[in-house]
Amino acid sequence: MSSHHIVREKQEPALIIANGESCHAELLGQLLEWSPYVVVLDQAIHRVIDMGLKADVLLGDFDRNLDIESIRAAQYPIEVVSTPDQNKTDLEKGIDFLIERGFPAVNIVWATGRRMDHTITNLTNIVRFKSTIKITLIDDYSVIYPLVGRFEKWYAKGTPISLIPVGTVTGIDTEGLLYNLHNDSLTIGYRTGSSNEAAADGFVRITTQTGDLLLMECHD
Repeated sequence: MSSHHIVREKQEPALIIANGESCHAELLGQLLEWSPYVVVLDQAIHRVIDMGLKADVLLGDFDRNLDIESIRAAQYPIEVVSTPDQNKTDLEKGIDFLIERGFPAVNIVWATGRRMDHTITNLTNIVRFKSTIKITLIDDYSVIYPLVGRFEKWYAKGTPISLIPVGTVTGIDTEGLLYNLHNDSLTIGYRTGSSNEAAADGFVRITTQTGDLLLMECHD
């Protein structure tokens, strides 16, 4: 267990630590407090060890040399899961792993920044899992999740909210935003819902007909 609080596995989100830009230590600490199960992806384990953190699982294709035995000693007990399939990213494999283990939700950190190809892939690929596990991708500036069904959440007035389509999304209806959409469509690369905001203290509601839509709560 990686939390000092009394939490029960599979009732709290698991945590995946990817290998992008590190988030602020305070943010990571807050997530670890409520994550009883921590999966670290491949080379990120070096930074995790340097920070004095404990992981439950090390997962990846290990295509660059890792001294697995020294990692086992430093992180004992730790489960090491080799996933050599080159048709999936380590993040996809990590999400697959948690679905197979029966976790209903996962928070993901260190999945943005550094290499732009990895960032774009991580942001867009999470939509394929939206019906099987609740995903929240978090960094120092954003909280991102794919929308499933009818979305409803309370926000303070002025909270920045962006709606980013992965491909084309049709039949979008929103309530509570400064710039609402009514049976509208968004298409990545042509028209997105970036830099909108909550119009007042209260609920924001979003529905769509087709497509994959990311909601991003962002701040500078």
